Amino acid sequence: MKAIVQTGPRAVETQEREVPTPDADELLVKVHTAGLCGSDAHAYKYDGGYEWVPIPRIMGHEYSAEVVEVGSDVEGFAEGDKVVEEPIHDCGHCFQCKNGQPNVCQNFSITGMHRDGAYAEYVTVAPEHVHAVPDEVPLRHAAITEPTSIATRAVLDRSNATPGDTVLVEGPGPIGVLVAAVADSLGANVLVSGLDQDAEYRLPLLEDLGIETVNVQSGDGLAAATESFTDGIGFDVAFDSTGHHTGVGTATEHVRKGGQIVVVGIPNQPSEVTLTPVVRGEIDIDTSYGSTWTNFEQALRLMERGAIAVDEILDTSYSVDDPSAAFEAFLGSETCKPVFQFDS
Repeated sequence: MKAIVQTGPRAVETQEREVPTPDADELLVKVHTAGLCGSDAHAYKYDGGYEWVPIPRIMGHEYSAEVVEVGSDVEGFAEGDKVVEEPIHDCGHCFQCKNGQPNVCQNFSITGMHRDGAYAEYVTVAPEHVHAVPDEVPLRHAAITEPTSIATRAVLDRSNATPGDTVLVEGPGPIGVLVAAVADSLGANVLVSGLDQDAEYRLPLLEDLGIETVNVQSGDGLAAATESFTDGIGFDVAFDSTGHHTGVGTATEHVRKGGQIVVVGIPNQPSEVTLTPVVRGEIDIDTSYGSTWTNFEQALRLMERGAIAVDEILDTSYSVDDPSAAFEAFLGSETCKPVFQFDS
């Protein structure tokens, strides 16, 4: 089978590998579509915090697939079932897992990082980590269930956003785009901020989705946009999905007193935040990490009823046979959600 393998920092290649054999308690699934996200790009560069990832390894953690073989001890699945995997596996035994917080498990492991992943034609998976895909959701759409579940957790579980609220989303990367889409589906009034590098592809993508944008490096910048968009009040909720150390500080300048900031992106440098206006404005700063079983189901239901414009968000122009092109385009903000199609 074909597999996209990382062989070193900023080095990936397509190799021939053996099709894995499932254990009695596993499923063998045929991968249809697999997405590339920010954490994959960080791992590709071998950024700080990713040096523990073993190389070489098959990358990929967000994907859709069809069951082709069912282990003898597995019940409830059949050949031909459409599925997606929860790629972050919790241990089920630590305090957080027992406390109903499996997304911050002490002993988690990630498909495509701790073990070979889904940038391959076939992969094995334990059934407890699998969700059934509704009939109405095409497999190419289901491939982004995992990042959409991160967005549903951030918006629906971790934020106070309600219909009619003004919402700022900082950063038009894949998570920012999906956070904006989920907030928009909720009935919030959403503005997404980006930089010059986002002006060619990512900001126009959002505008095509009917979501307003602002390039903070051109025109009057974010301050003027905040004044106009919120009638001078400030945003009710701001999501920082930039992964940049200045993101939270910028959010504090544009959220209203009594508002909320939800940090979704993970900065790889210490953040710069002045807390005086946060305290005096009684601004809540919350975080959102990963997702839960429920968030996956929320993501699938949103896609099932057409609330997320998946076809517009997906970029299917990159080939399995030239994976580095997708990674480099992603890092250059030339695309937002590239996917590899193993079974188009």
